[in-house]
Amino acid sequence: MIILGIDPGLATIGYGIIEIKGNKYRALDYGIIKTEPKMNFPDRLLKIHRDLDELINKYSPDDIAFEELFFNKNVKTALSVAHARGVLILTSKMYNEELYEYTPLQIKQAVVGYGRAEKHQVQEMVKVILNLQEIPKPDDAADALAVAIIHGLCLKNKDLYRMK
Repeated sequence: MIILGIDPGLATIGYGIIEIKGNKYRALDYGIIKTEPKMNFPDRLLKIHRDLDELINKYSPDDIAFEELFFNKNVKTALSVAHARGVLILTSKMYNEELYEYTPLQIKQAVVGYGRAEKHQVQEMVKVILNLQEIPKPDDAADALAVAIIHGLCLKNKDLYRMK
């Protein structure tokens, strides 16, 4: 089973691709999709689409899971990120019938065992679970790997986390 985890954003989108065989989790790839603020907005969205499309074609994930957006006090930023998330969802839907999403609290609970865990605790557990030599960088990539990990842990009940 190959799972693509996505940490949505506009300037920086984290992605993490893991493979699960039995109870073994292995990172296949992780990193970020980056758009520059100097780019015009439609071009940023197009870059997000093209880069995600390339990742999906390369790895053919069985499932794609997202971190849910949390409410942002800056409405303009929240709307921009929501537009980018829409592109990520649409691109993913072109390849996978069902998509999944998890709250930050659920992700921390699953990966660390504590829903209010600090970012460095999540990163350390991602390193341990995936048997990596070092904590994945940047933070957005580590977050996306955590999304993929929680989805792997929830496979038997994944319908509960299906995006509606």
